[in-house]
Amino acid sequence: MHLHPSVQNAIRDGSPVVALESTIISHGLPRPENIRVAREIESIVSSNGATPATIAILDGEIFVGLTNDQLESVANRDDVVKASVRDLPIVLARSGTATTTVAATSIIAQR
Repeated sequence: MHLHPSVQNAIRDGSPVVALESTIISHGLPRPENIRVAREIESIVSSNGATPATIAILDGEIFVGLTNDQLESVANRDDVVKASVRDLPIVLARSGTATTTVAATSIIAQR
């Protein structure tokens, strides 16, 4: 699991982190609204004193907190699948790329 440096710092400092599902980016909204809304949500979290941590699986690796390039990638790729809890092992084993549902995001955030 890869933690974005801002997420690592927030956890280390005991600051709040808000885990954000990413399915809305790839499957919930049309382009280009998807990336605009994703950035707006992250901005709202930040402006309220917490660190946003959008969660996704990229090439079989879990990322907690995405870079701008990673966010753009899941927003614009056509091969991104939607992963719930039951799908996580399959996506990881196949080195797939997926956005996470609320349930999968919650499971990943617990770790």
